[in-house]
Amino acid sequence: MSALLCFVAGAFFLYVIVYYSVFRGASCSSSVTLKGKTVIVTGSNTGIGKATALLLAKRGARLILACRNKEKAEAAAFDIRRESGNNQVVVMQLDLASFKSVHSFAETFLKTEPRLDILINNAGLMGPGHTEDGFGMVFGVNHLGHFLLTNLLLERLQQCGPSRVVTVAALLHRFGNIDFSLLASKKDLVSGQSAWHNFQAYCNSKLCNVLFTRELANRLEGTSVTCYCLHPGVIYTELCRSVSLWQQLLMMPFAKLFFLDPEGGSQTTLYCALQEGIEPFSGRYFSNCALQEVGAKGRDDALARKLWEVSERLTSFP
Repeated sequence: MSALLCFVAGAFFLYVIVYYSVFRGASCSSSVTLKGKTVIVTGSNTGIGKATALLLAKRGARLILACRNKEKAEAAAFDIRRESGNNQVVVMQLDLASFKSVHSFAETFLKTEPRLDILINNAGLMGPGHTEDGFGMVFGVNHLGHFLLTNLLLERLQQCGPSRVVTVAALLHRFGNIDFSLLASKKDLVSGQSAWHNFQAYCNSKLCNVLFTRELANRLEGTSVTCYCLHPGVIYTELCRSVSLWQQLLMMPFAKLFFLDPEGGSQTTLYCALQEGIEPFSGRYFSNCALQEVGAKGRDDALARKLWEVSERLTSFP
């Protein structure tokens, strides 16, 4: 029995060491308040998006929950108002898998909201399918939808500067690739819909997020708008809701033991949105509330510029 107790104690000690040294992230220590500021958070009805929105609401922001499912978003807004004591929480429907919906959201927002101080491109998914416009779902939602949304709102951001665009990328951008010939022929960056293709599509879309941020910063140089991308940490949320049940069951035990909760996963997003003094690092990549280097492809300015030009054509913007 004593040997068993020693084993259990040793295993628990090892778990604590690994969790706190590898998986547990840093916390955003900024004391900035947001009274009088307006923030959009996409995909904010669940997961790290909801956690991010709640913490921003607690700082006094006027908060726009930009979500596909209006019913779930209204429930999230109710929770956020109750927990934060902030009644300035508004739901606006946005389906990033539809260019029509993105245009409609932007048009409504610009007509009804005089300010935009922070845009947080948080929504993301992993799974099969195609967007309303025929693109691979992951590429269409994670990159093209946010690319179009940001550009449609950019003038308002400039009018309200200093302002910020924060895009949630991922460490997996290092495994991403961009094949423009495949994109031209398949309207996607992968050639199939298998579980492996879905994973690769996610990596590719996160590389797009990094390159989008880099090129956006180049185009905004000298303006009052800065932009950042980030790895939020390893988090178990509804990101994988589109993968098979057996894959979710395999992930769950490990996720419960090691992955960050949504509040922990929101900290680097908050850091990029709020931290004073990071403006010289516009276009850069953050993780664990600190500046980090991206993979080699994420530093390729020519690739970033080409992706931007191709994305303009695909979204018919401007």
